[in-house]
Amino acid sequence: MVDTRMYEAHPYVMRITVAGFDWDEGNRAKCRKHGVSIAEIEALLSGDPHVAPDLRHSAAEDRFIAVGRNARGRALFVAFTFRTREGESLVRPVSARYMHKKEVEAYETQGS
Repeated sequence: MVDTRMYEAHPYVMRITVAGFDWDEGNRAKCRKHGVSIAEIEALLSGDPHVAPDLRHSAAEDRFIAVGRNARGRALFVAFTFRTREGESLVRPVSARYMHKKEVEAYETQGS
């Protein structure tokens, strides 16, 4: 569950510049669990999503949340972290889902 109070307090738009994405069966399956496609996730993270630190889940590593809309206008939530492999910075999506009605309302009131 997203702590929307934290997101409302610290949102910002961020251009994520990385060499690519870090996918394996573990995160691919978890991201697809809620029906979000890999292409939707990569498109959101390659664009200009609203990003905030995910302080609640950052004990072992820095995690972030990104929210935005897919090509059809549906609101998405993606949790992710960064990984470095062979000197290249990669985005590792951790989970993804379509946002609930109250989350969409909060997102829209922030001037998305």
